[in-house]
Amino acid sequence: MNAAAIIPEWRGSLQPPRWHRLLREAFTDLADLLAYLELEPAQLDLPERPLEFGLRLPRGYAALMRKGDPHDPLLRQVLPSARELQPATGFGPDPVGDLTAAAGPGLLRKYTGRALVVATGACAIHCRYCFRRHYPYGESSASTGQWQSLLETLRSDPTITEVILSGGDPLMLSDARLAGWFRELATIGQLRRLRIHSRLPLVLPERVTPGLVELLAASPLQVLLVLHANHPRELSPAVRGALQPLAGTGITLLNQSVLLQGVNDSPEVLAALSERLFEAGVLPYYLHLLDRVEGAAHFEVEEGPARTIYRELLARLPGYLVPRLVREIPGKASKTPLAP
Repeated sequence: MNAAAIIPEWRGSLQPPRWHRLLREAFTDLADLLAYLELEPAQLDLPERPLEFGLRLPRGYAALMRKGDPHDPLLRQVLPSARELQPATGFGPDPVGDLTAAAGPGLLRKYTGRALVVATGACAIHCRYCFRRHYPYGESSASTGQWQSLLETLRSDPTITEVILSGGDPLMLSDARLAGWFRELATIGQLRRLRIHSRLPLVLPERVTPGLVELLAASPLQVLLVLHANHPRELSPAVRGALQPLAGTGITLLNQSVLLQGVNDSPEVLAALSERLFEAGVLPYYLHLLDRVEGAAHFEVEEGPARTIYRELLARLPGYLVPRLVREIPGKASKTPLAP
């Protein structure tokens, strides 16, 4: 089983939270999803056999899709495609150099002052362009047994002032597990910031419980929550309602998007996304060119057209609503900005 498909086990003594039930009810069968969306297989470029990187899609996110539309931009992000099996030059299993940046099980060091923790391999949704779709989570994530060793590595390096929780999706972990991690990270004297990268508030807004909000707000570290929205329709009323209490606690909310062919490759869509994010208290942060992961070549917007789209976006929006257009190049000391 792909590690990213695992639903976290509930170990509390009370009734499991609602978001756990919704995870269990997510679409994992392609035929069920197509029946729900009133689509025929002949309308779609489907693989002839199930892919190793399977389907996972919360029903609340599926409800935002247009029924009967095989080109819906939300559907395109999650629908398995036969094109994932076609080889493409320059695309590989580790497009951003995660494996060469490993500093221990579950710990990546790429940029000065920051350390990234691969907190879990689990996700609530399987995005087909995911740059870690081939990542070996089984042996390279921060399991419970490796956590103390990871903490000692962080403590021993006085240059690390920010820890980034990523995955998978770190908000797939229980509040109790997160609380334990937050407490221990707060004991590392040089740490100033805790950054969490998550798609859950967008695809499963029920995950943003009062307990989670309280937990994030109580951290003595400065907390940043980096979301991942690609299309304005992902900012549903339920999502905006989930983000409101987070924005009200002083947590910094940022968003990073990926420029995806057939999803958001137009200045009109990107401008609408930035406007809707800002209305929800989220500041646009990065617009990434596609990380060239094996199986995702059909999503790529090449650099020339990307720059053209970005120029038009700059002309439409005030500067504070324009995310930075970047590409991640393995081995570089930072994301590489692309001037328009």
